[in-house]
Amino acid sequence: MVSIALAFPIGEGGSAYAQKIVHDKQKEKQWRSMETGPWDFEPGWYYYFLHKKYSGAETYWKWSGFKSRYRVRFKEHKSNVKTIMPRRIAQEELQKEKIKKVEEERAKVKEMHDEEVIRAADRNVDLVYSTFKDDFNRMQGAITEGLTFCLTKSKGKLAPQVNELQRQNDLICQSIAYTHKQGLGNELENSKRQEAYVEYKKQMEEVVSRVAHLVGMAQQYYQ
Repeated sequence: MVSIALAFPIGEGGSAYAQKIVHDKQKEKQWRSMETGPWDFEPGWYYYFLHKKYSGAETYWKWSGFKSRYRVRFKEHKSNVKTIMPRRIAQEELQKEKIKKVEEERAKVKEMHDEEVIRAADRNVDLVYSTFKDDFNRMQGAITEGLTFCLTKSKGKLAPQVNELQRQNDLICQSIAYTHKQGLGNELENSKRQEAYVEYKKQMEEVVSRVAHLVGMAQQYYQ
């Protein structure tokens, strides 16, 4: 009975010990130092003699009355390893910078894409021809009437001059038609079309002037 009675406290004590949470202060300091800091290890003299390189341990004299003595402290900058947190922060900042650059590039690509869509739509429709159409038609009427008058008045004698002016006029008209042509494979920005139409208008005005000069000759020399 005595043996049985003695067995129960031992059993309970063993069970209680097995379930007891053991707090290891030394390991806690080591993990905390390596993760976030502060930089501190325990036992100090153990790290000073056996792990000075990675712990950064150093001795210093501490005045404390009769308890004055050398003690151990730890300096992270003297260690050949550092806490993980600064490296994590640096990596996070680097990752944020990479993401920022990716977003900036994506924004640039989108802007270029949107601009190209607008330019493509602009190229597919001639929006400026109507501005020049009436002037072109008016000058073509004057050229046709003038050249017809010259042929009739000279009875065909001015045909070489008439044919040359007609050839020049046909080239201008072909150029205008090509610039005005729309659809797949004929995309041209309207700003470029406008520049071309301005030049063709000048050329056509020159032909009109030369036709008018030829009409004057026909009136003067052919009765």
